[in-house]
Amino acid sequence: MKKTNFFLAIFAGIMLTSCKSTYTETVTYKINEPVFMGRNDFQNTARVSQSAQPIENHGKICFFNGFIYMAETGKGIHIIDNTDPANPQIVGFIELLGNADMSIRDRVLYADSFTDLVWFDLSNSAVPEPLGRLANAFYEVLPPLENEYGYDYGQVYNNRQSNDSVIVGWTLVERTEDVEHYYRGGWWNGAYDDAALAGAENSGGAKTGINGSMSRFSLYDNYLYSVINNQMSIIDLRGEPCIAVSNFYIGYNVETLFNYEDKMFMGTPTGMLIYSVENPLEPKYCSAVQHVFGCDPVVVENDRAYVTVHSGNNCGQDFNELIIINVADVYRPQQIVSYTMTRPMGLGIDNGTLFVCDDGLKIFNTENPQTIMANELAHYSGMSGYDVIAFNNLLMMIAEDGIYQYDYSDLNNIVPLSVINW
Repeated sequence: MKKTNFFLAIFAGIMLTSCKSTYTETVTYKINEPVFMGRNDFQNTARVSQSAQPIENHGKICFFNGFIYMAETGKGIHIIDNTDPANPQIVGFIELLGNADMSIRDRVLYADSFTDLVWFDLSNSAVPEPLGRLANAFYEVLPPLENEYGYDYGQVYNNRQSNDSVIVGWTLVERTEDVEHYYRGGWWNGAYDDAALAGAENSGGAKTGINGSMSRFSLYDNYLYSVINNQMSIIDLRGEPCIAVSNFYIGYNVETLFNYEDKMFMGTPTGMLIYSVENPLEPKYCSAVQHVFGCDPVVVENDRAYVTVHSGNNCGQDFNELIIINVADVYRPQQIVSYTMTRPMGLGIDNGTLFVCDDGLKIFNTENPQTIMANELAHYSGMSGYDVIAFNNLLMMIAEDGIYQYDYSDLNNIVPLSVINW
């Protein structure tokens, strides 16, 4: 009799528990909350100074009319007088919150400032003059997170809808909340929106400037193309810059953009994409070349694409390669060869000479892709190269600790010219 009562008690407990449809749990977690700046205040932050500012970190580069313009990511653009490459001088700074990329066309510098496009007159290359701003030219641009925690998606999304302020930073906070769980379909589920914790897991005289291989800005015809995450923005530069068409969905997380003739070559974590811009307002997919999961810039010359893939980054892999691809038929690109490297980053190509930021700077003759490693022209080590621009026998390399320049007019006697250290 006692044994029977014992089992009845257990059965009754199970039945009572199963009848409960919710329970509450107290949870504590960390999350990044956005820091807002009113749009009017934000638009007034762009300033041009004729005083050199200390360089604390490097970013993207663009060369135009004897001047190097180098972004310090998130802060602005350093102006470097490079008319004498043996003695370059930092002569000014464009304060530009949220800047990462830039391009130059017809003596006008176009740069991003978080969601906005800002442009400057370069009639005086040393002292750019602000000309205008196009609000919300770029979609979903947020400051980088500097920790492993996610951000409050609800706050970010509501700000996008209101459009009266700009997110310029993050504040890491700790929250304690009562979370209600409910019973559905045989499982207990949290009765809150998981999306609220998004990501929360424990040229002298040239009309166009020359960008490095890490750029996500590119110019073609009368248009500026920018790719951020998987969205391409196309800005019409005829007259007052304006959005030419609605953002174009790429479908990949594009990291770099390189224009060659009427084609756009895009570097993504999983491979190289090729789009045709024969019709500038309707980019059309041509093909893709897949490779191991890794971050990659790309440059193209004479129907050959050169791609580097490197480790030690958010792409989370250990491959370090230089990949050469035949792109004579952009609809059927064919990989020619790949080479193991140390940790290649940016690269440049000029008239058959390839410059790769790998264990410093390596320079190759590319006449025969199958023998490139045997045709190394020079190797400068002792610095960590990030990106290069090769133009008119002048090589400009951005490294972790400075700007290095070389004269390669004689490939048998490449001459180091100068270093700006920071």
